[in-house]
Formats: sequence, C-alpha cells, structure tokens
Amino acid sequence: MSTLTKPYHHGDLRTALLDAADALLDRGGDGAVSLRETARMAGVSPTAAYRHFADKDALLAALAVRGFQAFAAELGAAVAHGKAPLVDSGRAYVRFALARPGRFRLMFGPLLARAEAHPALLAASRQAFEALQANAGSRDEAWRRWAMVHGLAHLILDVASPQGQDVEAMIDRVIS
Repeated sequence: MSTLTKPYHHGDLRTALLDAADALLDRGGDGAVSLRETARMAGVSPTAAYRHFADKDALLAALAVRGFQAFAAELGAAVAHGKAPLVDSGRAYVRFALARPGRFRLMFGPLLARAEAHPALLAASRQAFEALQANAGSRDEAWRRWAMVHGLAHLILDVASPQGQDVEAMIDRVIS
C-alpha cells in the first residue's frame, strides 16, 4: 500500500502543521516560521512537512489564507451584530490587527504581492476586499475606508499606541 493512502499517525497533519506555524507566527512574525521548526512543534520529521507544503512560502500562504478566512468571519460578525456596517467593520478590522499582529502583517505583507503564485491566497484576499466593498457600497469608498482602517491599525501597531490613551476610544474617534 502506498504511504500516501495511509493516514498519518498524527491525524490531520496539515492542520497540526498550520497550528504550529500559527503559534510561531504569534511569537515572532513570519521570520520565526520555518518548515523545520513547524514540523518539530507538530512532532513530526521535517520531511513530513514537505508532503503538505512545498516550501516556506507555501506554508506562509496557507497561514495567510487561514488569516483572511478568520478576518472575513470577524468582519461579517461585526456587521451582522452591529448597527452601522462601515463603522462596525472598521472597528473589527483594527481589533483584528491588534489581536494578532503577526498574522495581520503576514496577510498584508510582501507575500500578498506574490499572491498570483498562491491561488487560494489570491482568492481569500479578494473575498476580504469584496466584503469591505459590500459594506461600503462602492469600490472607491471601500478603498478609502480600507486605507483609513489599515493605516490606523499600522499606526497603532508600529508607531506605538498613545500612552495614557484608551485605544478603543481612539479607534472610535477615528473611525466614527
């Protein structure tokens, strides 16, 4: 029997590898993610990881897809439970970035510029933008709102949140 038809002793190895890589991403950004360390954390040999991901870029692309899926779900939930779709989705956008900065930076980092090489990533990123556009009404308004919330998220993450200020209140002031 081919080894490809036998189930992994680990169970769902692809998911276990993504979970391990996600933990590495949270600890140190995409520079901390390697196939070797991901495999070690998942309890398998590095060779086993290559059955699911051709290289580090493929692993990072799969993590970014996972991120965009979670992102779309959070945006959708915010709009479904809120009263002002643009404001609620903007808050959800910034909160997503602040909760998982490594994931956020990966999703919108250099890998996205190479998304053509990763069709699932390209599709997931387009779906996220389409969700923003659906709330904004027009493509131009979606781009305007996206630039605002994306910029705000990066300013808070990279420039440092203003000391002594309530970040949530600041988000509300800027987005509302």
